[in-house]
Amino acid sequence: MKAKISWISCSIFFVLFVLPALSHAQTRGKVEVVKDPLIDTLIARRASLSKGVGLGEETTSGYRVQIFFGSNRQDAYNAQARFSNEYPEIRTYVLYTEPNFKVQVGDFRTKLEAQKLQNDLRDKFTSLFIIPGKINPPKTDASND
Repeated sequence: MKAKISWISCSIFFVLFVLPALSHAQTRGKVEVVKDPLIDTLIARRASLSKGVGLGEETTSGYRVQIFFGSNRQDAYNAQARFSNEYPEIRTYVLYTEPNFKVQVGDFRTKLEAQKLQNDLRDKFTSLFIIPGKINPPKTDASND
């Protein structure tokens, strides 16, 4: 009877300790990760969209001149076109905040620069306001000519 218990205890020891150790002694497998090439494209697009206002530019605080405020979309685009014909080098922005459209122009670092444009536009647009906010800073020429 004692030999039977000894044999059972050896069997239990073997099953509980030796077999699991042998199962981990297997050779390690190799894992190969196959990445879809579209992932890199999506990551690059996400990075460019999160940098700034759609163009991948950094934003800073500054001023814009608001030349139109109203609920008619066509009037907003007409005001934008009139301004762009006169000042093609200055950026324009059509913003929609329900239920109104706003047309803002320029990216000015100082309020004085925005006031100069506002004074030039007084006879062309009826309601002009200087709006502080985030702007796309104009490119500076770093070359030393």
